[in-house]
Amino acid sequence: MERQIQSTIVIPNYNGIKYIENCLRSLEGEPAHIIVVDNGSTDGSRQIVQDKFPQVTLIGLDSNYGFCKAVNTGIDNSKTTYVILLNNDTEVEKGFVRALEGSLEQHPEVFSGSAQMRNLHHPELIDDAGDFYCALGWAFARGKDKPFANYRQRRRIFAACGGAAIYRRKVFDEIGCMDENHFAYLEDIDLGYRARLHGYDNLYVPEAVVYHAGSGASGSRYNDFKVGLTSRNSVYLVYKNMPLIQVILNLPFLFAGFAIKTLFFIKKGFGLTYIKGLCQGAALCLSEEGRARRVRFDRDRLYSYIVIQLELWRNIWYRLAG
Repeated sequence: MERQIQSTIVIPNYNGIKYIENCLRSLEGEPAHIIVVDNGSTDGSRQIVQDKFPQVTLIGLDSNYGFCKAVNTGIDNSKTTYVILLNNDTEVEKGFVRALEGSLEQHPEVFSGSAQMRNLHHPELIDDAGDFYCALGWAFARGKDKPFANYRQRRRIFAACGGAAIYRRKVFDEIGCMDENHFAYLEDIDLGYRARLHGYDNLYVPEAVVYHAGSGASGSRYNDFKVGLTSRNSVYLVYKNMPLIQVILNLPFLFAGFAIKTLFFIKKGFGLTYIKGLCQGAALCLSEEGRARRVRFDRDRLYSYIVIQLELWRNIWYRLAG
């Protein structure tokens, strides 16, 4: 008897004509429902999905509402046990879905599983082997630009990279979906953080292999759009998930982290963009929308706060050690 479909793959698309067809071709034969949520594309990519992939559910939004809104729309329209998020500039290896499902079936305490993402243009190199976050206020991709052979073992991570990850759908009812205040960038770190606060783990799953072009929507590794949003959201991420005492505890590290990033982006020619993003992040924290989304301190989760804080300190060394 054929196994029942347990997963829905949600693919946000915005002007992804260069990638979307190859992405969907690579998923042929994978046991999952597929939903493409189009964010008001104008390049013809929506038409490609509609004309060439009738088996795919296409949801067309009338404008670009951002990664988070598109993902949440896909989650809301899914009915399966698991939801898999996948960037439109990826191609998967056969067995991708079953590998991700198996990791969560074996570990009921795990909320999300992050695929092994390799560089599409240099497939011998890792693009992301799970995401980490540290007390400097930095999120970073484990294994970036290193040989994939060194990342063949499962391990606990801080958060799954939303570019290729599976999530236990019922947990969204407990912790919430993507925070649309982010629009894009760091929303997956925020989601993983909230899961950790609620006592769930996140796992790196190297058996699920994905090839990622990178910056398929923003166009490049560093640009005003990406630097500004990431800067803004890095401030919001701290405010949203850390209680005041934890912010105070980490303040020297956060100050150093933001200062180092400012100098880095000045050298890259994006210093003003980064600083403006920090100011926008502070404004978001003070806004009604930002305050409404803040995770309220719960003394019953004290153990989770302590464990996370120790990881944030440990991950400074992990990041600086490369």
